[in-house]
Amino acid sequence: MTSQLIPLVAAIIAIGVLAQLLADRFAVPSIVFLLISGLILGPEGLGVITPNTFASLPAIVGLSVAIIVFEGAFHLRIENIRRATKVSIRLVSIGAAISLLGTALAVRFALGTGWDIAFLIGALLVATGPTVVSPILQVVPVRDRVATALETEGIVNDVTAAILAVVVFKIMQLEEPTLGAFLELFIGRIGTGVGIGVIVAVIIWIVLRYIDLSPGDAPRNARLVVLAGALVAFAAADTVASEAGVAAVATAGVILGNADIPYEEQIADFKGDVTLIVLSFVFIALAALLDFGDLLSLGVGGVIVAAAVILVIRPLDVLVSTRGTDFTSSERLFVSFVGPRGIIPASVATLFAVELQNAGESEAATLLVGTVFLVIFSTVALQGGLARRIAEYLDVIPMRVLIIGSGRVGREVAARLESRGENVVVIENDETAVERARSEGLTVRIGDGTDVDALRSAGIENAKTVVAATGSDEVNLFIGQQAATNFDVEQVICRANDPDNVEAFDELGVTTISSTFTVAQAIDDVIERPAMAEWVDMLGEEGDVQEVTLRNEAFVGRPLSEVGAELPGRCLVVLVTHDGETFVPEAADTLEGGDHLTLVGEYEDVQAGVSLLEDGG
Repeated sequence: MTSQLIPLVAAIIAIGVLAQLLADRFAVPSIVFLLISGLILGPEGLGVITPNTFASLPAIVGLSVAIIVFEGAFHLRIENIRRATKVSIRLVSIGAAISLLGTALAVRFALGTGWDIAFLIGALLVATGPTVVSPILQVVPVRDRVATALETEGIVNDVTAAILAVVVFKIMQLEEPTLGAFLELFIGRIGTGVGIGVIVAVIIWIVLRYIDLSPGDAPRNARLVVLAGALVAFAAADTVASEAGVAAVATAGVILGNADIPYEEQIADFKGDVTLIVLSFVFIALAALLDFGDLLSLGVGGVIVAAAVILVIRPLDVLVSTRGTDFTSSERLFVSFVGPRGIIPASVATLFAVELQNAGESEAATLLVGTVFLVIFSTVALQGGLARRIAEYLDVIPMRVLIIGSGRVGREVAARLESRGENVVVIENDETAVERARSEGLTVRIGDGTDVDALRSAGIENAKTVVAATGSDEVNLFIGQQAATNFDVEQVICRANDPDNVEAFDELGVTTISSTFTVAQAIDDVIERPAMAEWVDMLGEEGDVQEVTLRNEAFVGRPLSEVGAELPGRCLVVLVTHDGETFVPEAADTLEGGDHLTLVGEYEDVQAGVSLLEDGG
């Protein structure tokens, strides 16, 4: 038996890696390919994987979930959560409640089941989860506020759904279920998980900070300590209270991810690779164990439930949760579309089905597994497979910026734009420079920036801005010429290393940044305008400057004095560009649709102002 399992496990992992490569190639979440692979390998396909293949699958699934949830939580940054606090809190509270009740109602009336099974399915399908959301965000680079809201919702609702489902399942087994018993079980598991998660996170932090991990192997040992800590947190909490382990690893992940621990980048990369392996294995294994008969037995009622979840319940909870926030209308619609279900409902439903079958409730087990997997397949196939196209249609992918050259200047520009949520691609032909840029989290394409095919491959035809930032003026001049004349890029910015070459760049009609002139201007600002120089240094942290095109009809044709009074907080219009002319506006100046307004002020107020003036969202 062992001799057969080894090649099978190896094959599943290899298929998982292949699924990731295909996902990158076709810009489709890897989950789609993993599910298809599972169906092909399962009893309904080649029959390579059967219910008897993995005797210890529940334990494997549990530990895999621990790693997956920890990895997702580890990447959550508190500063990003603060920017999406209102949306995130609503999605995991009001949105989760709408999802629970809406799904339970749909199951109850479409499938004619009892309220107990209906609420059990509703509890499971609250979860979206990082396992299915993160792959979508990898191929759809939306703004930070949107990504953070989706990631936070996925991680928190994974925890909520797992615990909620266990509590509902245990309440179903009580002779006299009460609200008090429900709250006691739910709060007890949340509290247990959070408490153990905090303790484990503190211990790991102390070990990494103050204990010598052997200087020669410190990064490797740090990775192993964190991995072991995540598994210990899960096992300890789950031993105390079933399903409290998910809350424990989520808590530990968030704390350690924001604790400035040593070797953080190496730990994050390692966890990501481990997560890819266990995610591939678990999704393929669970999909392989699905019986098509369970899906077909649902009939039209199952289709109605899946349609209700996708077309009614998810849009309703998102529109309610994002009302009155800085999300644009397009972003609200996109988030409404992105709500795929994943590993938590799949794994927990499978475990519950086994218990129900052992208790002689085979019909309830079939209904549970069939409904949960039908919704998983529907949401992953539709929302995962079409997410990129929907995002492009709704225009929620930020401005695409192409930067040629990954030296210090190129990397710094890319990092600044990335921090504001722009979609940045760097082109570099030096392998050492490529590795350095990628280690900093930048998206880099290997190629020669003077090669037209390399520019096309990197997406210059869809780029709104091209930045030539190499150390060679000849190369920058050629790139500027190609971008401005052959590809008609909206904005071309070229770095002039030698001030004597500025005139040649200006003749192309591109924006030229001279290193000599820029440094001289910065020194002059510090001497003559120290307050402004200090404020400019804070851009992106406390202050912000943004340009926005006025599209909101509510402000068109009105004087600046009225428009300014309705802008949020500390946000001012300091420049107006009308018919190609830029000027400092007066209070009585009337704003017209299509005017470009330059906003200055505090970061959050400027961001809200941009959203308001663009479309009122």
